[in-house]
Amino acid sequence: MSLEKKAGFGTLPVFLTAISTILGAVMFLRFGFSVGSVGFAGTVLIVFIGHLVTIPTAMALAEIATNSKVEGGGEYFIISRSFGINIGAAIGIALYLSQAISVAFYIIAFAEAFTALEPWLRESFNIAMPDMRYFSVPALILLILLMVTKGADLGMKMLYIVVAILGVSLVFFFLGGHASPDFETNGGLFDKVKNENFFYVFAIIFPAFTGMTAGVGLSGDLKDPSKSIPRGTIFATVAGMVIYIFMAYKLYTNVSLESLRDDQLIMQQIALWGPVIPIGLAAATISSAIGSFMVAPRTLQALAGDNVFPTKGLNNWLYKGVKANNEPRNGTIITAIIALVFVLMGDVNAVAEIISMFFMVTYGSLCLISFFQHFSGDPSYRPTFKSRWYISLLGALMCIFLMFKINSIYAIAAILLMVGIYFGIGLYLKTTKGMAQIFQGVFFQFVRSVQVFLQKSEKDLTSKSWRPSIVCLSQDSFEHNDALDLMQWITQKYGFGTYIHYHKGYYSKETKHIAQQAMTELKGISKKSNVFLDTLISPSNTSAIVQVLQQPSVSGHDNNMLLLEFETGNNEWLEEIVENYNLIKTAKHDVAVLSISSKGFGRQKEIHVWIKREDVQNGNMMILMAYIISAHKDWKKSQIKIFAAFPAETMQAEKEHLIELTQSGRLPISAFNITVLELKEDTNIKELISEHSKNASLTIIGFHESRMKTNGMDVFKGYDSLGNILFLNTLERKNIS
Repeated sequence: MSLEKKAGFGTLPVFLTAISTILGAVMFLRFGFSVGSVGFAGTVLIVFIGHLVTIPTAMALAEIATNSKVEGGGEYFIISRSFGINIGAAIGIALYLSQAISVAFYIIAFAEAFTALEPWLRESFNIAMPDMRYFSVPALILLILLMVTKGADLGMKMLYIVVAILGVSLVFFFLGGHASPDFETNGGLFDKVKNENFFYVFAIIFPAFTGMTAGVGLSGDLKDPSKSIPRGTIFATVAGMVIYIFMAYKLYTNVSLESLRDDQLIMQQIALWGPVIPIGLAAATISSAIGSFMVAPRTLQALAGDNVFPTKGLNNWLYKGVKANNEPRNGTIITAIIALVFVLMGDVNAVAEIISMFFMVTYGSLCLISFFQHFSGDPSYRPTFKSRWYISLLGALMCIFLMFKINSIYAIAAILLMVGIYFGIGLYLKTTKGMAQIFQGVFFQFVRSVQVFLQKSEKDLTSKSWRPSIVCLSQDSFEHNDALDLMQWITQKYGFGTYIHYHKGYYSKETKHIAQQAMTELKGISKKSNVFLDTLISPSNTSAIVQVLQQPSVSGHDNNMLLLEFETGNNEWLEEIVENYNLIKTAKHDVAVLSISSKGFGRQKEIHVWIKREDVQNGNMMILMAYIISAHKDWKKSQIKIFAAFPAETMQAEKEHLIELTQSGRLPISAFNITVLELKEDTNIKELISEHSKNASLTIIGFHESRMKTNGMDVFKGYDSLGNILFLNTLERKNIS
């Protein structure tokens, strides 16, 4: 099941949801406590360490979100579609619980705003301040009624209002002065009231930074999640970090450390107009509660949409939405019950530690996904925003480290809870496909690098994430290196390659010795190559081709492409290719034929891809092959140009199709490098190609079995003015979007 109906929100709601959660309860109630407990330098260190988690997570989210369509469920959707439903559900349920408990956390903090009334109540009515639950429970009930009846639309309208109030309160705070006339400047930057446990303070403060992913939960209601999520999330994260650093400095330079530690509403003593701080606290906490209340039910709805709960009836009930925007009313009811339980606890600090633990688990998982994807080498993973593997790894390691530093018992409990959920789901939900795919990619890349050296490896067999597994047969290994170079460029990052030097003759002690010498020489030629090398002794060209077609890939599976070569003007080997083509097709390999010119690959500046009317199947692979080759460092300054020849009446439509294809496939090909030429009845296509590609470093042209049957070797001839040409024929169309 998927969430199809959307509210059509843009980037601003993502930013507002995130920033209003970041600048929330902790900022007003506990940030002064941090400065007083661990000093200004210690607080800045907390902000810095906290953002060693949140910034990598924000970048990982932005990266993953721009690689594929993100639907409802936010972080859960990203995790489940990368790691698979089993582990995604285990993390997703923990994520949902943290979001639901966050509602309680912010409502409890909202009630704390009423402590500002205590002096007035005591002086005017001689009334002691009642238990905060007298404020928090009614506030939660009112919020529940609003969310159940009005949903996300009301939530967004309220967010605009409360964020405006929040902004005004911050302006008044920064415009204020000393908390008291007799204030004297604090001592050194490391001064503090007493040695409070640093990580205890960190656990209390960390929820302030977790709001940066709040807007991701709106993914199902966004018009364009791939743009709105990265922009809104990263802007909110950076803005929050800057504000917190300036706030720590403002508090340190205007209030005594004792007052900072003991007075949780000390900000009102500094602000230009004191009452704005409790108002801002109320606005910030209620906006954070609204944000969490908008996100949590949608996470639960997405979980139910993937049928992760034990019964079909429960999944259907939780997934069911109302109104045009598919509001998760039933999920909202469940979230309200959980929030009410934790509101009755009434302890902000205890709830903060629980929230921190669940968020750490979620953030660590997101960073791990990004880290693994950087090493999976999957050509289909082409995000428009890219993080760095070491940033993602840092975020994951920091999450694990901080979980155990904050509270080892909570950390173990959170991990055991997820493991229990994982195995529980495994009893009735039998799929690990997504998880298998990402780890297959990681192991594929790891094994590929190691086992090219050991002459072993693994292979991805899925057609969607097709990668080349090529075997090349060459008689002219020591006359030129063109085929070996091409193999290296194609397989350097994305695939496997086996290069076989062919010695014609009967197998004997003498020919074996010749083959061994050839192998030694090949290794010397290709010291930096990652192509697997081998030799073959066979009495005839046909038998050599048959043997190669049966050759297993270094991945241990069948190869999917055969590469053959011939020198321009040399018809002997070309004739063998044409005569044995039916034999080659029997193996169901894609076929690549490299025509080697005296020009070679030139200066490796341009790759020209020619799309003709008959290239319905070949076209995608030709473009993908150009992209794979250009990714090699030898081609780093090159550009890909696509040429197409079509009748005048279809030229514009074909050009638009090619532009859309390259854009949706996130391929680095500018629309200015796509040229569609008119194909008239008297047009000689070979002359047209020769005219436009005579200076190309490599020209890629499709060919077809039917043409070979009628035209024979002429299919590969008539391009004498060109450099090297790669002729391609594929069995099935490749997916590059």
